[in-house]
Amino acid sequence: MQIVLKNKDTLLFDEFEFKCCVGKKGLTSKKKEGDLKTPTGIYELGPVFYRADKFINLKTKLKKISIKKNMGWCDDINSKYYNQLIKINKKVSHEKMFRNDGTYDIVILINYNTKKVVKNRGSAIFIHITKNYKKTLGCIALKKSDLLVLLKLINKKTKIKIN
Repeated sequence: MQIVLKNKDTLLFDEFEFKCCVGKKGLTSKKKEGDLKTPTGIYELGPVFYRADKFINLKTKLKKISIKKNMGWCDDINSKYYNQLIKINKKVSHEKMFRNDGTYDIVILINYNTKKVVKNRGSAIFIHITKNYKKTLGCIALKKSDLLVLLKLINKKTKIKIN
């Protein structure tokens, strides 16, 4: 089974339909760092990063990683750690994983540009939480309750198709 993005505002999985939002400038097959677009294609899902202080018994078949205060995701095209989880370093540009706004309380990594990383091709493409369906910087976002349901349905073999 795969998750399918339909019409830029709906994620489908089996008979389940979830309202969502994508990048501010829509979808692209030519993703570049900072372009505010969500990359098209079919991708594997990585682990779930989550705030253990907010979710004690998170139900999912995906690998779970607890978010620590010093965790970041490198978006620095000049760094050898580009598009990887890092320990926060002020010299390296990054997305802070431990946030106060709730957006990254649960994050599913979309394995976009993660195997053989190409600099400036885009980083930190996640499925994360939204409160108001405001367009993202390139990720896909769902309401927390919908993301929790989706996590129970998917497994390590699930892929996401973005088109």
